[in-house]
Amino acid sequence: MGNNLQTILGAGGTIGNHLARELLEYTDNIRLVSRKPVRVNPNDELFPADLLNIEKVREAVKGSTVVYLTAGLPYNSKVWRKNWPEIVKNVINACEETEAKLVFFDNVYMYSKESIPNMTEDAPIAPVSKKGLVRAELAKLILDRVEKGKLTALIARCADYYGPNSLNSMITQTVIKPLKEGKKANWLASADYKHSFTFVPDAAKATALLGNTDDAYNQVWHLPTAENPLTGREWITTITAEMQVEPKFREVPKFLAHLLGLIIPVMKEMPEMMYQYDRDYIFKSTKFEKRFDFTPTPYLEGIRKTLAAPENQVKS
Repeated sequence: MGNNLQTILGAGGTIGNHLARELLEYTDNIRLVSRKPVRVNPNDELFPADLLNIEKVREAVKGSTVVYLTAGLPYNSKVWRKNWPEIVKNVINACEETEAKLVFFDNVYMYSKESIPNMTEDAPIAPVSKKGLVRAELAKLILDRVEKGKLTALIARCADYYGPNSLNSMITQTVIKPLKEGKKANWLASADYKHSFTFVPDAAKATALLGNTDDAYNQVWHLPTAENPLTGREWITTITAEMQVEPKFREVPKFLAHLLGLIIPVMKEMPEMMYQYDRDYIFKSTKFEKRFDFTPTPYLEGIRKTLAAPENQVKS
């Protein structure tokens, strides 16, 4: 295991931290790369780097067998437009130069509006938001190099996520956090539509598994996500029942999202994403589940584990 260096670019975030733990099943040689990396496992190698600096990225990737790009940028369209393409180009170049395999942790923003109620890996790429246009560009950058035989890579796509140590997730920011503070929960658009969420520990375990499976490369995978998603209303009533608080919430139309953005930062960027909440949002991971005989964590179990995490405990 010792020579199998696996590197996480963008370590320290929700996905990166969970992934670092899961990689121990495959290697004891893990490099964590971020501006200020912090160990997750006792023997992690720490490598401070700015992913916008190509020379630093080259150094960070050097010697790696697998590179995981799990970086998270501020949830801001202008920042994404400016920085994401440069980061991905730097990582692609570094991986090609060192012949490292690339695993890109992605979302579903590039899919067409019409595919949202039935998302599979074959969903049409037709983004309707500024953020979606950026994500489509990133996927194309990677898959074009794969098609030309220059890069060995895979794209692991995740639905909106939730779980322990997921402070920036939509569920935490708009439901759990307000309820903890004795306030109403918030749900975008209509709470009567179904909405899939991927349980972060499942996503991390699956990403590590994909990265260490040779025949998983050069294709797109949906990470394991439970079937039969809850509606917004059911998410809130289930969470409040577990928290033993009243199921108070408000539906947030576009104009109110703008106002809430003044006090809930993630809301500021949500108006253009409302199309994902004004219809059923159903993310299917059948391809992964069949290939790896994997059963995603059921929603009630995932909610209980999320609420049991230390950061979600109400301080007395």
